[in-house]
Amino acid sequence: MKRLLYAIIATALFIQGCGKDNYDEPQSEITGRVTFNGVPLNVKGTGEAVQLKLFQPGFQLNGEVPVYVGQDGTFKIKIFDGQYKLVGRDNNGPWVNATDTLDINLNGNTEVNYEVNPYFLIENTKLSISGDNKLSGSFSIVKNVATANMSFYTVLVSKTAFVDDVSNFYRKDYDTATGSVINVSEDLSNNETAKSATALFARVGVRATAADQAIYSEVIKIR
Repeated sequence: MKRLLYAIIATALFIQGCGKDNYDEPQSEITGRVTFNGVPLNVKGTGEAVQLKLFQPGFQLNGEVPVYVGQDGTFKIKIFDGQYKLVGRDNNGPWVNATDTLDINLNGNTEVNYEVNPYFLIENTKLSISGDNKLSGSFSIVKNVATANMSFYTVLVSKTAFVDDVSNFYRKDYDTATGSVINVSEDLSNNETAKSATALFARVGVRATAADQAIYSEVIKIR
């Protein structure tokens, strides 16, 4: 509802700029994914941390609609038909500053991909937990931008399917990574939440020094 309210308010500003006083609730939807080479990227999904922005050409001064990206790289916004431009928010996200503009001619529902260039990629993630609450796993960190430097990588565990640097009960950061495959082993045997939770979810992330957000693996249910 919060996202829809933002869209309605911003769209109302657009329409006021066109001289219209009365309007119906928007019925069309833009759905999409933030992708690299067509593959969705996993990001922080809580706190509206990763955003794109949508605006109508000629009406930028009347406001822009924030488009919030979910942890699986998807987004959705309900808005009026019309000509729009979708662009990344300045210096936001685990990718090279996204300045490319995607033109959208909205007439009914439409699906789009917004392509970005991430500093790092995480591949081949495997995570599991044993009966005595020992977490183990492996994954690869791939440098996708030649000049990128890693700030840290992190292992996260949550009792919900939302897992990131805020939504977790266990977090372990590492400032160096060596080898093509990184192996992790975390002892959660004394963690009361790990012992009592009926369901557990985990993922790993890596943050570039030039980025304000980490890129993540997919969320894996480990219990």
